[in-house]
Amino acid sequence: MPRQPSLKIEGLNSIREGKVRSLFEMPDGNLLIVASDRISAFDVILPTAIPDKGKVLTQISNFWFDHLSSIPAHHIIETNFDHFPDYLQPHRSILEGRSTIVRKAQVIPFECVVRGYISGSLWSAYQKGQSVYGLNLPPNLQESSPFPEPLFTPTTKADMGHDMPVTQKQMSKEIGTDLTNRLKSVAIAIFNEGSQLAAEKGIILADTKFEFGLIDDQLILIDECLTPDSSRFWPQSEYAPGRSQPSFDKQYVRDYLTTLNWDKTYPGPELPDWVVNSTRNKYLEVYRLITGKDLFNN
Repeated sequence: MPRQPSLKIEGLNSIREGKVRSLFEMPDGNLLIVASDRISAFDVILPTAIPDKGKVLTQISNFWFDHLSSIPAHHIIETNFDHFPDYLQPHRSILEGRSTIVRKAQVIPFECVVRGYISGSLWSAYQKGQSVYGLNLPPNLQESSPFPEPLFTPTTKADMGHDMPVTQKQMSKEIGTDLTNRLKSVAIAIFNEGSQLAAEKGIILADTKFEFGLIDDQLILIDECLTPDSSRFWPQSEYAPGRSQPSFDKQYVRDYLTTLNWDKTYPGPELPDWVVNSTRNKYLEVYRLITGKDLFNN
């Protein structure tokens, strides 16, 4: 599928470009992650970017990495651009605020999804009477209802296209029962702590996904943590079960796209200014609520 032009940084090898993030290998063996302003919907990268989105994602992740004691270890080495190597300083305009230096890990090939409420793909399957993730859900649930306890619903990990649901048994066959159980325990612990802190800020954490890796058999959290791209955040003041919820994420873009005559294949449609501005404001608002700061007046 055609892609937007790749980010190039002189002197660094590009090793992967995802839907949002670009990954570079540094001379010392560490990695540089750069979050772009790209936005995807229905697995298509749209031609219109959301200004400052990459900075919001990076800075929210950094906040959670710093504040959650349930994270066993994480991959971050440096987040302050002033402390980046000299050879990166000429690239301040494209890197500052949206890049981090991290340790290289052996990536575990599953997304660790934790759900506190029934929404999204799980709600769609539930309505159709389908069983996914090997779960037996209670009858008569409403859309956006909370679960008695958070559910662990892992998926495959795909750079492009859909992540596919798997059962814990299937996951265990590939990576072992011990590691699967540990991933479940850690992911739910992070979710619970993040939910509690979010609730104190007037936000419901409906669900999220984590990625983990191994360094010398040590389990570490990698990629992002509790961002609007990896999570469903709902305003607590507007929550009501039995319907979809307003959210602090790209749902605003998805809702707009569903009004168009678009077949959800590449190339996606350009977004009008009012959708771009409203979406940007959603990202900036959740940043402010979570961190207690304004992105541009820290």
